[in-house]
Amino acid sequence: MLTQLAVISISLLSVASFSQENPTKITMNQSLSLATFGSGCFWCTEAIFQRVNGVEKVESGYSGGKVKNPTYKEVCSGVTGHAEVVQITYDPKIISFDELLEIFWQTHDPTTLNRQGADVGTQYRSVIFYHTQEQKLLAEQYKKKLDESGAFERPIVTEISPFTGFYKAEDYHQNYYNLNGSAPYCSYVIQPKVDKFKKVFASKLKK
Repeated sequence: MLTQLAVISISLLSVASFSQENPTKITMNQSLSLATFGSGCFWCTEAIFQRVNGVEKVESGYSGGKVKNPTYKEVCSGVTGHAEVVQITYDPKIISFDELLEIFWQTHDPTTLNRQGADVGTQYRSVIFYHTQEQKLLAEQYKKKLDESGAFERPIVTEISPFTGFYKAEDYHQNYYNLNGSAPYCSYVIQPKVDKFKKVFASKLKK
């Protein structure tokens, strides 16, 4: 799937950097931007985006629900409405939002509703929480073009919703793959995804 998608050429608008009051209360340089993606287990998503050139920081957490300050156990119950997500701080002078979208859609299956592999539930849904109208437009255009191209055998079910807040996950979830690479889940699930990502996106890797 990755190889097929990698050759699709999609012309999209470029995204300008933006500044806004950040609900996560992160002190951020005005030249940096935020992106918030959910694509299954946040351990996998975090491991991939940590390796992208131009990405300054990746934090695992929860977004899209109605429960304030949820715990991992609560999110796993599926009743909070939150998805497991990563919040990405990136430099748009180095990597654009549409390039991040390309990585997002090529490193998970966006056609499975509320599921990625063995991880099942609304907390594992494919979702983009946009921070600006520019991000919304880019995400909608990209999704439409991918569907029209036939890149996937089934329609894309990725949710595109406004960002309303981000709750950072517990400390043991942060930098998980880098700290627990020998754990079974890391070896059998995350490592193959990271290896495939490195091959397809070699030009976008950090030095």
